[in-house]
This record gives sequence, structure tokens and C-alpha cells, in this order.
Amino acid sequence: MNQKRLDQVRENMKQAGLRQMIVTETEPVYYLTGIWVVPMERMMAVYLDDTGRTIFFGNKLFGVQPQEGMCLEEHTDTDNPVEQLAKAILPGELGIDETWPSRFLIGLMQLRPDVKPVVGSLPVEQATMYKDEEERELMRKASKINDACMEMAVHSVREGITEKELSAKVENFFKENNCNSLGFSIVGMGANGADPHHDADSTVLKEGDSIVLDIGAPFEHYWCDMTRTVFYKTVSEQQREVYETVRRANEAAIALIKPGVAFKEFDLAARKVIEEAGYGEYFTHRTGHSIGMKEHERPPVASDCEVIARPGMVFSIEPGIYLPGQFGVRIEDLVLVTEDGCEVLNSYPKDLIVVE
Repeated sequence: MNQKRLDQVRENMKQAGLRQMIVTETEPVYYLTGIWVVPMERMMAVYLDDTGRTIFFGNKLFGVQPQEGMCLEEHTDTDNPVEQLAKAILPGELGIDETWPSRFLIGLMQLRPDVKPVVGSLPVEQATMYKDEEERELMRKASKINDACMEMAVHSVREGITEKELSAKVENFFKENNCNSLGFSIVGMGANGADPHHDADSTVLKEGDSIVLDIGAPFEHYWCDMTRTVFYKTVSEQQREVYETVRRANEAAIALIKPGVAFKEFDLAARKVIEEAGYGEYFTHRTGHSIGMKEHERPPVASDCEVIARPGMVFSIEPGIYLPGQFGVRIEDLVLVTEDGCEVLNSYPKDLIVVE
């Protein structure tokens, strides 16, 4: 267990007025206990209360080993794990993860009508949004792998290659470099690049296409994420204009990042550059998202987000312009807020690249 993290979550519970909560998602459970379990349809929960009790509820199939300071309560596939959990809970409010399946929640409410479930994700989120030095180093390592993967992907661009083929190369690279999964790869050639979350298909690269490459994977359970846009053989004046606009938007947002600045200011800075260039209506999403053990975490980098940047926060800056039926451009970096500014975790260049 990580006692320092548990203590922080309990302090956050106190600030939220919660006496007890259960943590049920894979990533937060790992964050607090060092136990990585993907429970699938089975129940897993870590119970915390203000008396200091920490109880892990899980199936024997998970193979969890006892830990000092944590009580282990196991069940089998023929047991009702909710009954086991219900016996440990105190009367009153119980914080639960917002994603806990209703099949468990309803059963608990039937067994314990004296317990009032409330959304309890915030105490953990308030802890995980500030990365400690160990986490920061893992995210640096993950981003270094991503830089190398991007270089490989750009060097793989050639006549006749399809989106699916390029996507497969990215996934294989992550696998060969010891990532926890194949991650993801958004590959959008030509008009497909105007869809921010395009699924790679059999589209064949042709001269004059832009190629949006948005790639990432978890390394030792911490995610990397980066987007670059390159061009094949030729680049039009409009493509060049759009690219340089997006690059300036990316850099304008990053230039503002330091402790004490609200997240909304980063979004507004990027958006202002794009709007002043006349492409505001084609920037169709927020500027970024927080990231860590989950690919997308809170808070978002959005124009309505009042959260204040603090050291240890890691998030993306990824403005884009998407012209339907023509092409798209997105440039994304991960940034770590430091004591006096920020550290950009990606080093792959952002200069306009035309692959010959």
C-alpha cells in the first residue's frame, strides 16, 4: 500500500464531508494499493473510512496477497460479494465511484437501506491530479517512447500505405517497447483528418494528403499521448496556413502554463489564435485533457474550467483545425506543471514536415 496516498485521500474525504467510501476502478485501486486487477464482470472494491480501516474486497481468482495495514476479504464466483461488503459499511453516506456498476449498487441499497450512496470519485481525483516524482518520471519515460514511436511512424510514410497499415506499425512499436497495451493510434489521411477521432480504415495515402497521427499507450500503467500532422510530397498554401495557425495556438497555450493560472486560460489562448486566423468554427473540441493512469482524466483544458494549475498536474495541449471534406491539422503535447512554469514532455519537432 501507499500510505501517503491513502492519507491524502482520507484528508480529501474529510474536506468533502465523507466518513467512508469505496474505490472500485482499476487505476485508482492500483494508485492506492499497488494492486493491478482488471475485474471484468466481477466485483472489486477498496473500502476506506475515517477510522483508518482499509479493506480490499475481491475474488480469489485475482490472486491478491495480504498487505500490512489492509484487511483482505475474498470471495468465490458462487458467493455474493455485495453481502460481504454490506457487512463492513457504516450507516449514513457512502462515497462510490461514479462508474460502479448498477448491478452491485442496487444490491447494496437493498441490503443496506440505512446507507446513502453519493458520488465519491472526487477525493481520489483530487489526489491523482497531482503527480508525485515517481509518477512524473514514469510519464517522462512513456513520452520518450512516444517520441520514438512518432519518429518511426513518420519514417514509415510511403506511397501506397494505408491508414490501417500505419496504425498497425504504431501498435507493434508499443508492444515491442514493453507498453502495457497496444494503446491507440488515430491515423487520418486527407479528408479523414477532418474527423478528430477517425478510425483508421483502408484509405490509401496519396500526394498532397495531410496525415494526422495521434498516438499513445500506457508504460508501467502511465499514459503518453501526442499528435503531429505531416504532409505527403506536397503542401498547399492553405494547408501551410492552417498548420502554422495550429502550431501558434499550441505554443500560445503552453506559454501561459504556470502555477496559479486557471485551466480555462490555456484553452482561451489557443482558441484566440485560431479565431483570429478565421478558423474558429473549425476548432470543434476543448484544448486538452488531464492524463495519468487513465488516458483521459479530469480536469479538462476547457474554456469553462476554473481549476487552477498547480505543480504536478499533467495535461495535453492539442488545438486543431478540421475542414470537412478537405483535411485536418492537430498538434498535441503533454505538459507537466512545475514550480515556476511547465515542462513539455514531448520532444518530437513541431516544424512543418513534408515527407518526400
